[in-house]
Amino acid sequence: MSEAQRPDQRDLGVAVTVDDIRRLTGAATPHFAQQIRNRVARLIDGLPAQHPARLVGEAEVRRLTALGTSGEVRGGTAQPGMPGLPSTALPKG
Repeated sequence: MSEAQRPDQRDLGVAVTVDDIRRLTGAATPHFAQQIRNRVARLIDGLPAQHPARLVGEAEVRRLTALGTSGEVRGGTAQPGMPGLPSTALPKG
């Protein structure tokens, strides 16, 4: 997956919208969260501090950062006689 988010739009000066951010982040999975986070950060870079797309984008960057490091929980409770699967989260501490 490329980290470039529609560079053709950025070159033409097309305004970034909240919907652009939501389309990009809506189906994010832990596996691709860091790449999508980078794409969002690049997309909102240069927008004014109070721009709606920047505010949503910054919130999504935080969510995607967390999702990429601790977002996958493997399975539920273990079956009798089987050990549970560990989370992909980094150990705390």
